[in-house]
Amino acid sequence: MDNTLLTSYLLIVPLFGALFLIFFPKKSDTAVKYFGLLISLVTFLVSLNLYLEFDQTSSEFQLVDKFMWIENLNISYFVGVDGISMLLVLLTTFLTPLTLFSTWGSIKHKVKEFTFFMLILEVGMLGVFVSLDLFLFYIFWEAMLIPMYFIIGIWGGKRRIYASVKFFIYTMAGSLLMLVAIIWLAVYASEPLGVFTTNLLELYKVGPTVPQTIQNYMFLAFALSFAIKVPLFPLHTWLPDAHVEAPTAGSVILAGVLLKMGTYGLLRFCLPLFPQASINFAPLFSILAVVGIIYGALVAMVQTDMKKLVAYSSVSHLGFVVLGIFALTTESMQGAVIQMVNHGLSTGALFLLVGFIYERTHTREIADYGGIAKIVPVYSAALLIASLSSIGLPGLNGFVGEFLILLGSFKSQVLNSWVYTIFAASGVIFAAVYMLWMYQRVVFGEVKHDRLHSLKDMTASEIAIIIPIFIFIVWIGVYPSTFLGLTESASEAIVKQVLSFSTNVIK
Repeated sequence: MDNTLLTSYLLIVPLFGALFLIFFPKKSDTAVKYFGLLISLVTFLVSLNLYLEFDQTSSEFQLVDKFMWIENLNISYFVGVDGISMLLVLLTTFLTPLTLFSTWGSIKHKVKEFTFFMLILEVGMLGVFVSLDLFLFYIFWEAMLIPMYFIIGIWGGKRRIYASVKFFIYTMAGSLLMLVAIIWLAVYASEPLGVFTTNLLELYKVGPTVPQTIQNYMFLAFALSFAIKVPLFPLHTWLPDAHVEAPTAGSVILAGVLLKMGTYGLLRFCLPLFPQASINFAPLFSILAVVGIIYGALVAMVQTDMKKLVAYSSVSHLGFVVLGIFALTTESMQGAVIQMVNHGLSTGALFLLVGFIYERTHTREIADYGGIAKIVPVYSAALLIASLSSIGLPGLNGFVGEFLILLGSFKSQVLNSWVYTIFAASGVIFAAVYMLWMYQRVVFGEVKHDRLHSLKDMTASEIAIIIPIFIFIVWIGVYPSTFLGLTESASEAIVKQVLSFSTNVIK
């Protein structure tokens, strides 16, 4: 296999798999399920090959594939990976087959269409992480909306149409401002470079030279689009609706990967392209992040629906990631990147487990449960591990990311205040309150409803889905250097790149 084409194969395999699905006969649901799972597993194997070919000591983009796409505008098909995007690519290709496998019992109508949209969604997500041309990035960013819109709108809950439209409009509105900023930046760059270009590596050289006022406007246009996707407080209102109404598979991918596209955009585009603006707005975004951490946790505490509780916990956890990004230290940046993966694993596991019990009882209300520890002991143990991971228990993955973020933000020259760290740390305490309180009410106590006595424990296939996630939850918690080593060079490079252009702003 040609190494230079590996990154392209990552996109080609699920794309051609999805297109090939169109030709499957209508009543071939079993064949469709096997084929969809096979394609997602092949994509995962390609990503593993990509990982094995990747040089962890380099901060440069590697395994690059490039050819001219729109010659008149100097727009290229330009893809490649660094340590940060490599980790997120692996997260995406790891969760997709597990998610597809988890739907075998729950998605019973329009199976071919569902599998098609899931594979197209995988193409869009991977495209966002590997694009090194801003125009190409924007195409993948927008294309990803379409399959998720249909996944929520067709296979979602009672208010699925409202949730899917709200998700689409929120994300689309922010994206249009980003498109304006992309064109503005490319036009501005055409003077020093002598040619109109959307090549990200070329724009990295020009972006920091943009006058301060214009740089601020461009930064805000990009940042708004990414903040909606994160979602950062107060732009988070689409998230609980989308999570609650989405099918389990949609919730897992939405929480596990799609939200990370927002935080990835902040550190891949906003920081290196507009370093002075990033420094200027770092305190504002850090305040919003800390407010999100506390607000998300407090609102999660009062939820009666398990899925909504996990959804609001995402607002809180992604607040940590944004704080880590804008603290602009190597430790906080490393913590932010690993926390993206941690959140994908722990919240993905929680949504899967909520989905498993919902399939049996058709209710997500916490009050409808209680005392199931003796009835479904394996499920109860799995829910405990996922909950402790989400809380950030030492020895599990969540602790590593939160510790690095808090350490880095405390040392931050840009924020230059311990106040952010103190208030952010309270989010860890609140997380323990809402997760353990939910667990206690669902699992312990008296059995409130007779129908719970007939609950069946996790099946072998459900255990097979959740075990791989738990392996990585423990692996990252016990030996994080496997993953931190992958992102270290790229994280250091971004921090140095931003601070080198902005030393005059740091007091």
